[in-house]
Amino acid sequence: MKTVRRLLYRDIVSAVLFAAIAFLSLFFFIDLVDELENIGRGQYTLGVALTYALLEQPGHFYELFPIAVLIGTIFSMARLAQSSEYTILRTAGLGPWRALSLLAVLGVAFALVTFFIGDYVTPASERKAVAVKQVARGGLRLGRSGAWLKERRTTADGERSYSINVAGTAAQGLLRGLRIFEFDADGRLLTRLAADHAKVGDDGTWHLTGVERTRWSHSGVAEAVQTERLAALNWPSTLTSAVVAAAVLPLSSMSTIELWRYTSHLASNEQAAQRYEIQFWKRALYPFACLVMVALALPFAYMHGRGGGISLKVFGGIMLGISFVLLNNVAGHLGLLRNWTPWIVAATPSALYLLLSLAAFSWLVRYR
Repeated sequence: MKTVRRLLYRDIVSAVLFAAIAFLSLFFFIDLVDELENIGRGQYTLGVALTYALLEQPGHFYELFPIAVLIGTIFSMARLAQSSEYTILRTAGLGPWRALSLLAVLGVAFALVTFFIGDYVTPASERKAVAVKQVARGGLRLGRSGAWLKERRTTADGERSYSINVAGTAAQGLLRGLRIFEFDADGRLLTRLAADHAKVGDDGTWHLTGVERTRWSHSGVAEAVQTERLAALNWPSTLTSAVVAAAVLPLSSMSTIELWRYTSHLASNEQAAQRYEIQFWKRALYPFACLVMVALALPFAYMHGRGGGISLKVFGGIMLGISFVLLNNVAGHLGLLRNWTPWIVAATPSALYLLLSLAAFSWLVRYR
């Protein structure tokens, strides 16, 4: 059995690595071409474009590795079937369920690699990619509406709620175009702070510069409005730099734990957390897609060589992989629109393809 395991694992791992490298090469070229149009804007040079494209590759590896596992395993199984090596292994005692258990162990190893890349390497590389582009462009714009954060806390004057809008980021980790709205327990606007730049300190204090503070007094018959300008202001907050980073950086820059913490923060402040909950469960369950892929590839070993060449089977594997990614993305969008249970949305594509693979495997073993 050690010889069989060594034969299968060596063949499959080499094929999977080849497919992964091919995918990464293609996406590196696509990313580089996309960045060429930015060369010459500010300090954006060809070196920055190359660096950014390289830093994007761990994220592509995480997304595409299950597909590479499927294609590589199908190629290996189809090649063994076409050369009758797998028939010899079956004759020597390699039963269907033993073969499935061997591939399941390899699938677990692939899942661990996917988890490590997705939870440790990809977030770090995505943050670095954002920082590289931010320095070269002189900042990062967060769309027309910017990023919104919300905070509730009890002060000496009673319960207060705060809505914070960030227009973008600048170099050295600064936030720019900041607006802070303070409301009382009855929902009345008390204070508006507008700052050119802000930096979140390690203790949670926000250091604002270029501040315009507007206060509304709701006592008496007429409302009084006071406006003053300050060069700098320290604004105390419970929002840490990690929470702010989660709001302004892409979802791909967050690990599973960070997604969970940010989702809890949104829920505690009565903000919509469905998008982040779905992303959390997709991130937590996505490594198990490697197990589904190896199970989906095993039936190709039981197809007769005359049932189609290796190229046809690999093409079928590519189509299966693309359909899995498509279903995974569509399920996420539908779950967000229809407000479905997040863990069900994340688990449904893998569960469907696992059932498909087991059904095909059982049929081929019984009738072939």
